[in-house]
Amino acid sequence: MSDTEQVFNVKCLCYIVSNLVHLLLSLLPSHCCILCLMQKLKTKVVKKNLNPEWNDDLTLSISDPHTPIHLHVYDKDLFSMDDKMGDAEFDIGPFFEAVKMRLEGLPNGTIVTRVQPSRKNCLAEESHIVCEDGKVSQNMVLRLRNVECGEVELQLLWTDIPGSTGL
Repeated sequence: MSDTEQVFNVKCLCYIVSNLVHLLLSLLPSHCCILCLMQKLKTKVVKKNLNPEWNDDLTLSISDPHTPIHLHVYDKDLFSMDDKMGDAEFDIGPFFEAVKMRLEGLPNGTIVTRVQPSRKNCLAEESHIVCEDGKVSQNMVLRLRNVECGEVELQLLWTDIPGSTGL
């Protein structure tokens, strides 16, 4: 890890909302991948669930907070390539800016900033960056692209990693 890399924990709470056309696909085992530059993190595979919940903690190290994070949802195939069920991306810039403010001592639930849905992001609704128990977190609902419908819920949580240079 270089001196300029930032490390944070991404807690991946993913739910797929499907319509009738995709119900059969949703019954297949599925997993979620988060990609950032050369890193590829995968959640565990959830089998036979219309609304899979991965609830995995994935840790990313970030060298450029202006690089978007890409998320892909796949169904798991045993004998062939996994089928893509949708993708989304999000910007971690506002999250990093909030962490750099060093917000110790704020009351729990204090909203530091709000991120609005726009054509530049996949947010399905307004996302709040909050201070909770002295930590900065952001919950977001991402609308999947390249699929008729589907959403993924994520929680970003800043975690200081031992040995990391941090911010």
